[in-house]
Amino acid sequence: MSDPKPILSGIRVIEVGTYIMAPAAATVMSDFGAEVIKIEPPGMGDPLRMLHHVPPMPTCDIDYCFQLDGRNKKSLVVDLKRDEGRAIVLKLVEKADVFLTNYQPSVLDALRLRYEDIAPLNERLIYAHGTGYGELGPDIERPGYDMTAWWARSGLMDVVHSGGADPALSVAGMGDHPTAVALFGAIMLGLFQRERTGKGGKVRTSLMASGAWTNSCLLQSVLCGAAPYHPADRKTALNAMVNHYAARDGKRFILTGIRGDRDWANLCKSTGREDLMQDPRFTDIAARRANSPALIALLDETFAEKDMAEWDRLFTANDLTYSPAPSYADVTTDEQLWANEVFVEMPHPQRGTMATINSPLFVDGTPKQKPTAAPTLGQHTDEVLQSAGYAPHVIAHLREQRVIA
Repeated sequence: MSDPKPILSGIRVIEVGTYIMAPAAATVMSDFGAEVIKIEPPGMGDPLRMLHHVPPMPTCDIDYCFQLDGRNKKSLVVDLKRDEGRAIVLKLVEKADVFLTNYQPSVLDALRLRYEDIAPLNERLIYAHGTGYGELGPDIERPGYDMTAWWARSGLMDVVHSGGADPALSVAGMGDHPTAVALFGAIMLGLFQRERTGKGGKVRTSLMASGAWTNSCLLQSVLCGAAPYHPADRKTALNAMVNHYAARDGKRFILTGIRGDRDWANLCKSTGREDLMQDPRFTDIAARRANSPALIALLDETFAEKDMAEWDRLFTANDLTYSPAPSYADVTTDEQLWANEVFVEMPHPQRGTMATINSPLFVDGTPKQKPTAAPTLGQHTDEVLQSAGYAPHVIAHLREQRVIA
């Protein structure tokens, strides 16, 4: 019996997008076998190719952002502002399953690539639109990055920081990638609907909506009239059992003791401080909350007595819920992540092989596509046009006219 094909084999995606959110949704599809044709403008191409040069991004000779979200794809360079270039995309759309974009509505209107423009060409087409702020309201034309539309606009920036500290900036792709999974889900719903009806349609999501969903517990508290939430400084947090600490070797970890007296007993056993269970300041939840700063200070001193490896053994032995909080560099060597294929190897022309981050979806019994390096700019232009029926002399003419590159 032959090995099963990836679940999206035979699905063709036309990607007309930049940076991360919409292209990353196409990357997820490519991981499951979809053919993704990435349409890039002449010149620089997708500016994601250059994001690794923008401070404060870590410097590198590899365009690592593009390698992550450009993998498995075919690059076709077309000037969409030219009628001949637009005609190429329309010809590809005729036999595509998904058209994926995150261009602003006014740009799609100018290029005549709105849903209404191209849906008549292919009644089975799924048109997927990822936006910063949605398709209605006064901000539909506002440029939307995940730092603005997902992190700041959703209220996450307001609450994810310590006490009176200044709000932090989000890191690159922090909201784009989860929003990409949401857009991928919308696309799959569209394909499922097509299986039932035979008809395509339009699906969409936005960074703003995804950010609100991420921050939904606190937003729901406001909608229900709850008391205001105030980020606490870790030294004065109301719950010492839900806090982060440092071991003797400087490695950090976070406790998540939300099981009340049960976790309190497990913590006392882990630290060898069973005497604290009789301390009147900490005898019950209310007392521990009232005396939380004192308990945090005491735990700071206690945790500074042993290295992280020893605390890991003790916490595990005593059924205490916690997690190490490694540096982002240390995450790349985490055995647990490698064991679960969070990281996978792919060939790379400069490095021979290079690890990349897998998309976070798995289907048992269905293989994922082995990743391939992101394409160079325009690498597949001739190949894609030939497969669409363009004769070599026509391709040469389009190149002479700078319609393609």
